Amino acid sequence: MKHTILALALVGAFGVAQAQSSVTIYGTLDEGITKRSDTTLAIGKRDNNKLGFKGVEDLGNGLKALFQLEMRYESDTGTVESGSRPLFQGQSRVGLQGDFGMVRLGRGTTALIDAVDLVDPFYGLSSTEGFKTDLAVAGYTSDPLSPAGNSGNRFSNALFYNSPEYMGFQFNATVATKEANGGPALVGRGTTALPQYAANAEASVNPYSVSAIYKNGPALFILATERNAVESKLISAGAAVNATQELKLTALYARQDQGHTKLTNPKTKAWVVGANYTIGVGRVLAGYGQKSPDGVVKTKETSVGYEYNLSKRTYLYVDLSNKKTASSIRYYNLGVHHNF
Repeated sequence: MKHTILALALVGAFGVAQAQSSVTIYGTLDEGITKRSDTTLAIGKRDNNKLGFKGVEDLGNGLKALFQLEMRYESDTGTVESGSRPLFQGQSRVGLQGDFGMVRLGRGTTALIDAVDLVDPFYGLSSTEGFKTDLAVAGYTSDPLSPAGNSGNRFSNALFYNSPEYMGFQFNATVATKEANGGPALVGRGTTALPQYAANAEASVNPYSVSAIYKNGPALFILATERNAVESKLISAGAAVNATQELKLTALYARQDQGHTKLTNPKTKAWVVGANYTIGVGRVLAGYGQKSPDGVVKTKETSVGYEYNLSKRTYLYVDLSNKKTASSIRYYNLGVHHNF
């Protein structure tokens, strides 16, 4: 009898613990055949491959503890993404959530980047066929003082805040410390012998990123601004509207000012327009954009893609893209994407 009571007590305690906290393992696996008009055929990807762990613990009275760790990898070689990026390149954050919103500490995408992804016709895909890493941010990088090859759209050593949604509005902010991250020298307004930012330099200001998002029925609007560690500034505005149940239209404008590190031609403007159209179990993605740096040849990009859903987790895709500056380069991509 005593053993039965003890067993029931242990099962009950375990059940309560399970109800109060949970950990989820998730990820994506994307593999395809890629071709640039000036290179040979290769095995590549359309989306970032990731493996993540996220958890939530109910602390009572509406308060929750959160964490998320997300690594990126190359599925064709099994190595860490780009061979040199941090283990948890995607994000590494822990925090609290309650009636006040959500507060987290660590590394992750900035408030501006999260907002821009909502109005990108390729919904934030960082592949060559997408617009995220170049045109959608007017050539800007969020993290210029980290080692070469590091992600350009994240802050490390940062505090992240997301407000609750109120009458369709949400406010988001990211603020980073000035800590050095082991990056190379940045010449800027200096010289090779005496660069403006030495190797492993601290930021000259605290990087910050803020965004406001407004949702009203089928329409969504964003306004965001960001300043990085070398005082380059970016402002973005955009909108997305579900014109019909099948058709979504998007538009985005961005302007970068690099006046702190460039003596001449410091400003770059960019815009992207696009559409998503659902046809049965498939979806068409299309976009066109231009990037116009001061005194430099424009970049013009046209991209189209098609996704065919085999299930809720798996789809096939094909993308075609043409990017033109002084010359044109075509990109082709055919592959499979799986979420788990």
